[in-house]
Amino acid sequence: MSLQETVLMQLRDLILSGEFAPGQRLAEQQLAERLGASRTPVRAALVTLEQEGLVEANDTGKYLVRQFTAREVTDAIAVRGHLEGMAARLVAEHGVSRQLQGDLQACLDEGDRLLADSPLTIESYAAYAAMNDRFHALILDACGNRALQRAVALNDKLPFAPASAMLPMQGTVALDRDWMLYAHRQHHMLCDALRLGEGVRAQALAVEHTEVAQMNMRLALERRAESERFMPGMRLVVG
Repeated sequence: MSLQETVLMQLRDLILSGEFAPGQRLAEQQLAERLGASRTPVRAALVTLEQEGLVEANDTGKYLVRQFTAREVTDAIAVRGHLEGMAARLVAEHGVSRQLQGDLQACLDEGDRLLADSPLTIESYAAYAAMNDRFHALILDACGNRALQRAVALNDKLPFAPASAMLPMQGTVALDRDWMLYAHRQHHMLCDALRLGEGVRAQALAVEHTEVAQMNMRLALERRAESERFMPGMRLVVG
């Protein structure tokens, strides 16, 4: 990874982890000192982050941390659902290889094992999130549509848009294991639709799957003080 890529990743992570307040100015020199880099890669990172939508330039050309409305976040989650729905339909129509079927089944088996514990531990949630990311990535990688893959990658850079972004809400705020079981049951149904070549059903299931994330976002907004302790990035969401 180049220095410029490293600075971009570090700065993006700082913003999404709530290190900066919405509307806070991002001074190049201070960021360069904090990240141990020169101003050139910091400036390039800020330009990229503006394109991604995490920062915005004011009238004087200074970069500020963007704030997001709840509607913008839920829209991003909805977009991911429709993009992943298209990916699932393409996979079902192309056919599931033996390798992909085995990899997906391994994810299902691991999810079943992790959710068998009651109550779930923080370690269980972390492992489930990693499995969930792997499951979604397998389907996206197998769809074969590079433009679709780039669109998902860009959308995932917005706050709480990625597949596992809202999973911690279920463990630390809602304490509701039933939603986790429901989401994983959807994984099973989606795999069945893929294996049977049912493209329309696979697409519908992938879109519906994002409702768990939408529910968690609504819950996080209702319990903002509590959710910000576990997910500081919630500071970026106003309203």
